[in-house]
Amino acid sequence: MTSLSVLSGGAAQGLVASLAPKFKAQTGFDITGEFGAVGAMAQKLRQEMPTDIVILTAALVAKLAEEKLVVASSIVDVGLVETALAVRQRDPLLMVRDEADLRRALLASDAIFVPDTEVSTAGIHVAKVLAQIGIADAIAPRLRIYPNGATAMRHLAASDARKPIGCTQSTEIISTEGVVLSGSLPVGCGLSTMYTAAVTTQARNPQEAQALINLLISADARGLRERAGFLSGAS
Repeated sequence: MTSLSVLSGGAAQGLVASLAPKFKAQTGFDITGEFGAVGAMAQKLRQEMPTDIVILTAALVAKLAEEKLVVASSIVDVGLVETALAVRQRDPLLMVRDEADLRRALLASDAIFVPDTEVSTAGIHVAKVLAQIGIADAIAPRLRIYPNGATAMRHLAASDARKPIGCTQSTEIISTEGVVLSGSLPVGCGLSTMYTAAVTTQARNPQEAQALINLLISADARGLRERAGFLSGAS
C-alpha cells in the first residue's frame, strides 16, 4: 500500500480525514501517521520517525525549520483554531461570557476533560487559565487528563459524571461524536492558535506531501476548513 506519512496535532485530524478521499483520487496515496499533542508529535519527528508532512502549531513548525527538520520554503498556514468548551450532546450548553462565568462553570463541574497539560497546545493553556482565575488547586482532583484532545472528548462523551465539561481545541470537539461545541473561552482567557503545514526534510514522498498541503489550503477546501473549526486570518 502506498501511503503518505503524517505527524499532526489532533486539531487537524478531522480536516485531514475529510480530504483523504480526494487526496487518494488525485495521487493514489492513502494517508497514515499519528495525530496527537503537538509537542509529542514534534518529538517523534526529532526521533526520526519516518514522516512526509507535519501539521503543527506555527511556532513549533518554525522551530523545526531552525532544526532543519522541515523545508522552510514549504511552510504554509492552514488556519486558526480556538481553544473552546465542550459538553455532552445531551447536556445544556454553557453560558460563559466572562472570566467569572468560566470560574463558576468549572467549579460547578464534577469532571473536567482536557488534553495533556504539558505537551498539548490546549492542555498547556487550560493549566494556565486555571492558575490565572485562581482555581487550579480546587479543580485539580476533577481534572481528567488524556494524551490528546480527541481522546479527552471521547471520554467526555462516554462520561457518567453528573455535570462534566471538556476544554480543548474546537476542531477536536467538532469532530467527536457525542459532544458539542459550547463556545469559545471568554475574553482574557481565550487562545487562537495558528496551525501550519510543512514538508519534512526526510520526506520519502515530497511531491505528494506538497499535494496534500495544496489541498489543505485550497479555495475548494475552504468550506471543509470552516466546518472542521479552522478560522482564517488573524485573531
